[in-house]
Amino acid sequence: MNAPAPATGAEGPAPRARLPVLKKRREFLAAARARRQHADSLILQARRRPEGEAEGQGPRIGYTCSKKVGNAVARNRAKRRLRAAAAAVLTEAGRDGWDYVLIGREGATAARPFPLLLEDLREALARIHAPKARA
Repeated sequence: MNAPAPATGAEGPAPRARLPVLKKRREFLAAARARRQHADSLILQARRRPEGEAEGQGPRIGYTCSKKVGNAVARNRAKRRLRAAAAAVLTEAGRDGWDYVLIGREGATAARPFPLLLEDLREALARIHAPKARA
């Protein structure tokens, strides 16, 4: 039996906003030199872009997983989950003029239940953007 075709037009689900993606190595390295927050299922690196660099753009995002995460299939699965989490969280909680890099963690990114992955990203973002305590 064939499944009915998905609804199109006004009845279908709203398309998710696509965030601009970091593609150049120097952009990833700049984020690596900035703020970093560890969570159970991911590592978040973030930096505020300097004035004049890509003005008027919202947040940009990059994804990476090392070979420690697993073979190509495992790395791609982890990155797909990170992309889905970023689409859900960064479109509402990301700040304009910031670059974010999500790094997959060995065994955790692919295995963590998706609602907990979303919560990890929200908490990491909150800690990144929290005002620094002064001594």
